[in-house]
This record gives sequence, structure tokens and C-alpha cells, in this order.
Amino acid sequence: MSTPQQTAILVLEDGNVFFGKAFGKIGTTSGELCFNTGMTGYQEVFTDPSYYGQVVIMNNVHVGNYGTYAKDVESRGVKIRGMIGRNLEEKYSRYFADKSLQQYLEEQNIVAIEDVDTRALVTHVRTKGAMNCIISSEITDVAQLKAELAKVPSMDGLELASIVSTKEAYTLGDENSPIRIAVLDFGTKEHIIQCMVERGAYVKVFPAKTSIDELKAFNPKGYFISNGPGDPAAMDYAIKTVKDVLKENKPTFGICLGHQLLALANDISTFKMHHGHRGLNHPVKNIITGLCEITTQNHGFGVDPEAVRKAANVEITHVNLNDNSIEGIRLKDRPAFSVQYHPESTPGPHDSRYLFDDFIGMIKLASN
Repeated sequence: MSTPQQTAILVLEDGNVFFGKAFGKIGTTSGELCFNTGMTGYQEVFTDPSYYGQVVIMNNVHVGNYGTYAKDVESRGVKIRGMIGRNLEEKYSRYFADKSLQQYLEEQNIVAIEDVDTRALVTHVRTKGAMNCIISSEITDVAQLKAELAKVPSMDGLELASIVSTKEAYTLGDENSPIRIAVLDFGTKEHIIQCMVERGAYVKVFPAKTSIDELKAFNPKGYFISNGPGDPAAMDYAIKTVKDVLKENKPTFGICLGHQLLALANDISTFKMHHGHRGLNHPVKNIITGLCEITTQNHGFGVDPEAVRKAANVEITHVNLNDNSIEGIRLKDRPAFSVQYHPESTPGPHDSRYLFDDFIGMIKLASN
């Protein structure tokens, strides 16, 4: 951990300035400010590609107290741009941890700040909305930091999925399996793929800008549209591909960004949320079954509820019980559905993993 004398500064887009202590790499970083309310699973959060371009406030008071472990990841490397915490711990209790949080963030070149009143900061974001910020443990001139912050682009209108997507296609699972799933990778989490492989699927993960002809060459029995970062409305290439996928009339499942792209492919608009949903305890109601789920969420954009309700071929399947936002849809004229939340739930409760069973079941039924 850096010495107590090592100062770090956090500057918000609205002009607010916070002083704290340096943690992780000494340097400067910037991005959109967001917060996660989860009590655990910080390493999975840091490596989730959907956080690319964002600086995350970890609302739990102590972060780092169980260290880091090579298997607790959702992608190859940390994807957040920076991190803010109240107490970031270098000492850890988990005996099989690989390294401390300090060592991990330094190796991953992540600038962080601690000793910040994160609850007050989260309250501010909840009130004022998402905004850009800059953290520095090397620049002490606030005016200079504000000038650098002014150069940071807004997340609204930003296409980021192609940056975090795989550069080369790869496969996982039993190649002899009849359950062949083509994954459009816009920033997919590893445990999403694992949830399909564990259910007997042979999965091929394709780069974000793969054409429908390349997808079809795999002879898939189903398609998966992944999660990822950025503004879905800025992804014209992906919207076109999803439209082409739907013409195949094969089982199709979308999660998070994939949910938004499925909506856009059916002429349903999306919008930037005030401060988004990120955490492990969001209540969602499945209005088809009447059952409720505690869900893991990470998104700053949503599907326009009025546009959904006006769409003749789309049915709402899930709603958020906190704010009534749309959490799931399905098409009436073809086997395609999506959810806004993360049913793989790493970290988080496993209430929603039945959705993978539903998807695999749809593929098996369509193949008979």
C-alpha cells in the first residue's frame, strides 16, 4: 500500500473535488463514474468487460480483504479504468489467494483512490446522475485535472464493444455436441460461456464484427448475443447482424447489451439511464411465472418501456421491482428472448440460471 502521505485526488465533471490516498498504480486515469453495491466479488467486477471505460465506486466499506485469485476473473485482465474505495485492504485472509489487491492493481496498471467517503459519493451520483471523473496520484493541480477531464468523451454515443471483443474466434466444450451455439462477443463474461458449456453446449465465440455468413458457417443450432460496454445505439454493425440472426429463426438469447441490441433490432429504442443498475441484489419479477428473482446487474443503458409496449411482436417477460424498468423481453413470432440482468451471476445469487436451461431446452426442441 502507498504511504499515508501519498495523496490522490478525485475530480468530478460537475466540479466537485475529493481528496484521498493513493492505491494501486501511481498515475492518472479517467472515465464515467459509476457504483457497485455488491458486498463481495470485487475481482469479478474489475474483470467484467461491461465496465470498460468506467471508474467504479465500490460501495462496500472494505475491499481487498480476501485478496485476489487467478480463477476469480471474467476476462483476461482488469477492464475498469479506475477504482474508488473507502478502505482498500492490502492484507488479506484467504489462504489460497495469489496476491494482495495492491499487487493486483499495480500489475494491471489500475489507478485507485481510497479514504473517500464512498457513501456520500454514491449518494451524490444517485442524485446528480452518471458523470465523468478523473483520478490522479501524480498531478496535484486541480485546475490541470479539470482541463484533462474536459477531454474525456461522454459514454452516450460511445462504441466500445469492438475494443473488448475477442480478436480471433475460439471454441469451448465438446465438439461432438449437437448443441452448437454461435456467440457474438461484445464483451462476454467467461462464466456466461461456462454456463452454456456446463449444459452440454459446444460454443464458438466470434469477434463483434463477424458477418452472418461467418456465423452460419459454424452451423449453429442457436445464437447468443453477449453483454458488453458502451452505447448500444452506436452499434449499427451489431444491430444489422442481430437482424440477420433473427432471420435464421433459430433460438436466440441475449444478455444485457445483447438485450438492448435485440430490442434495437426490432425498432425499439434504448436510452441512457440516470445512474444505471450495478450490484448483486436487484429484485426482478418474471411476469410469465409470477416468481421473483434476486439478480446481478451491470448496465447504464436501458430499453424504452413505451416503445416495448407499442411493439406488436414483442412481449415483456421481466420487470425491475425497484423502478419498473424493462428487464426481459421475448419475440412472439420467433424463438428469441433476452434479459437486461446477468443470470450467470458471478458474483451474486443463482436465482436466474434457469434462463440457460430455457435456452438449451429451446435448442433441443428446435433440433428434434
